[in-house]
Amino acid sequence: MSDPLATRSWPRLEALAHAQGTRHLTELFAADETRAPRYTVTACGLTLDYAKQRIDDETRDALLALFDEQGVAAAREAMFAGEPINTSEDRAAWHVALRAPDTAPMYAPVHEVRDAMAAFADEVRSGAWTGFDGQTITDVVNIGIGGSDLGPRFVCESLVTDEPPRPHFVANVDPHDLDDTLAGLDPARTLVIVTSKSFGTAETLANARVARQWLIAAGASENDVAKHFVAVSTNEEKVRAFGIQRMFGFWDWVGGRYSLWSAVGLSIMVALGVERFAALLAGARAMDQHFRETPAADNLPVWLALTGIWNNNFLGLTSHCVVPYAQRMAHLPSFLQQLEMESNGKSVTREGAPATVATVPTIWGSVGTNAQHAYFQMLHQGELAVDLDFILPLSSPEDAGDEREIERVANCLAQAEALMCGRDSQALRGELEAEGLSGQALEHRLAARQFAGNRPSNMLVMDTLDAHHLGALIAAYEHKAFVQGMIWNVNSFDQWGVELGKAMAGQLVADLAAGHTPSAHDGSTDRLVAQVRAHWGR
Repeated sequence: MSDPLATRSWPRLEALAHAQGTRHLTELFAADETRAPRYTVTACGLTLDYAKQRIDDETRDALLALFDEQGVAAAREAMFAGEPINTSEDRAAWHVALRAPDTAPMYAPVHEVRDAMAAFADEVRSGAWTGFDGQTITDVVNIGIGGSDLGPRFVCESLVTDEPPRPHFVANVDPHDLDDTLAGLDPARTLVIVTSKSFGTAETLANARVARQWLIAAGASENDVAKHFVAVSTNEEKVRAFGIQRMFGFWDWVGGRYSLWSAVGLSIMVALGVERFAALLAGARAMDQHFRETPAADNLPVWLALTGIWNNNFLGLTSHCVVPYAQRMAHLPSFLQQLEMESNGKSVTREGAPATVATVPTIWGSVGTNAQHAYFQMLHQGELAVDLDFILPLSSPEDAGDEREIERVANCLAQAEALMCGRDSQALRGELEAEGLSGQALEHRLAARQFAGNRPSNMLVMDTLDAHHLGALIAAYEHKAFVQGMIWNVNSFDQWGVELGKAMAGQLVADLAAGHTPSAHDGSTDRLVAQVRAHWGR
């Protein structure tokens, strides 16, 4: 990896973007009837149609050349080999080892922990594990934050059934998050998984202590805590001090946003079962194999990455919207926000110098079709140009006759088409004249209703929404973030920007406490601390 501006491909891509000017996507389709199949790649039951991106063959070749010049293939091999590609912490980023099969000579302790997770999950699901009064577990509450919450939450909400044990997730230190979750549960039949690598994450431990008090208040003894709490952590001493006896560990090369494949996914395994967790791993493993072995020109994660770089760095589209057309996938945008923006939201290169190019765009979005009645007006006619990923899981043939399914799929395809095509002013004029409009009234209506289109998007179709295909989808986006980080020459596997605010929050916790004289901050913070203390009568 090197400064991307020093490559031959970067200025070539800048020139192509400039020469393209206002060339419309509809012109690209009109000029090439084979465009759709040639700009489509498939892998692991996923199909990525990137034909609605504003690229042509010359641009595509230049993007592939940039991939080669930045040495992404060699970096990919280093990642799979467990080399310390996390340069600022001198660690591997070896999440691919977490989904290796039991026969793979990758890292034996991974399989030992996975076996321990499976044994525990079977105990809970079979009813062999009981609470303090002998009843079986019906609900599982995962208390974590960031990567200890977003990945497991997204997977469980995408795949979970109504059968117990039912998963619940608490991340926010706002008391309403935990209190509202526990209000509907029976303490005697609830298992709490405290997920914190250090077992020192302030928000997580604050919630865990309240949950512990809730259990004791229901009649459990101190010794009963071990029947209702388990930990996913690396700090055995602190776990034992809390009263937890069952702990599942992981390693420093497991980054939070890449951790759902590890013991952090215990809530997934307990809620969905060992077999479905294995299918999730198998789907990710299949995508790993595709990413590692398939030439870049036909590589699905590579094209997720390269189309994003083209839009962000060369077309100036610094806002990226993700719209899953599946209600159960509503948390995908939140998951990808952490995965991509925490990975590549950097302004420093791998060598410690200032970054020379823009890195990750703003990631946002929500579930379709709801989004169409919220912000899609801006996407179609607003001044801010945005590129999109549409995610479309297909239903089974048995469900295809449901008119709601037809509406869901039709709306997803229609939005992508409308964003690309826009509304032709001449055709619209004819429609309005047929409605009887003329003169100034016609011109006013014409101006309000026309829009140019030419808004780029990817369409990512999943054969079905199940554990295997979901695992493949998540792995594809992990590899997208890796490829982009390598091309931008940033370290995708540290997150130093998160640490300062956490440290300052620790000081402010003390400053807000009763009987404590606050330390000095800036004038604004000092005034706000005083306002809060006065409101609380401190």
